[in-house]
Amino acid sequence: MAKITFIGLGNMGAPMASNLLKAGHDVTVFDLSQPAVEALVAEGASTADSGKAAAEGAECIITMLPAGKHVEAVYLGDDGLLSALPEGTLVIDSSTIAPETSRAVAEAAAAKDLAFIDAPVSGGVGGAKAGTLTFICGGEAGTFNRAKSILEGMGKNIFHAGPHGAGQVAKICNNMMLAILMAGTSEALALGAKNGLDPAVLSEIMKQSSGGNWALNVYNPWPGVMEGVPASREYQGGFLVNLMTKDLGLAFDNAVKNQASIPMGSLARNLFQLHAGQGNGELDFSSILRLYKAD
Repeated sequence: MAKITFIGLGNMGAPMASNLLKAGHDVTVFDLSQPAVEALVAEGASTADSGKAAAEGAECIITMLPAGKHVEAVYLGDDGLLSALPEGTLVIDSSTIAPETSRAVAEAAAAKDLAFIDAPVSGGVGGAKAGTLTFICGGEAGTFNRAKSILEGMGKNIFHAGPHGAGQVAKICNNMMLAILMAGTSEALALGAKNGLDPAVLSEIMKQSSGGNWALNVYNPWPGVMEGVPASREYQGGFLVNLMTKDLGLAFDNAVKNQASIPMGSLARNLFQLHAGQGNGELDFSSILRLYKAD
């Protein structure tokens, strides 16, 4: 069992830290949200007044933060964690950020003789709570092997995508595809409903046909069709529209830099940006259905 510091206790980070506690690790947590910290302390975690203080004595640091600017603020600069950690400390960043940001942090970590990997996740809040996340890792093979036993306390599928930044590239490709699938699934369900079909019946038909996909099969966006998903609780919880919009922006920026054509990804970005601009940014991303369906 390891002594771990976990920084970032949002919808994903809090259940991930909780699962590390359940796995028997010694976990210290830090977040700007005091209620989030208190909830983990009630489960047995320790805490401190700052990220640096929380990291003292840790064998492993895990961060789960909203955007690249937060990752840079936590790790880089004279006040960043990298300047305070002892040589050999394992550093895992599970935020979804630009690959070049991960590479910059990895380079700074290497200069301090720290072991860093980018390890963004897939599986949503449900996977975080169930401990069945997919971790998509970028970094040296030795560091990946060292991190794997810790990641297995939070996830079921642990992949080594390649060198530093590769985890981020794979993640933004995955989320771009997910956004396209969710928008397409919502569009198809709304078209069927306009023609008088029951969305639940249409969902079952498509699930058993060539239109079946993850958004339809396990995360149905139509309210009341599937229990336990955000669509059946007014799109609360889950993966926020604002975060999906951010990830689609990362995909778009990466495509521009690499001269890659992403016409469907660009359209999905525009759709989710429009949806966010209409005041839906804090809802789950499956609420994109509301673009097609009048309540």
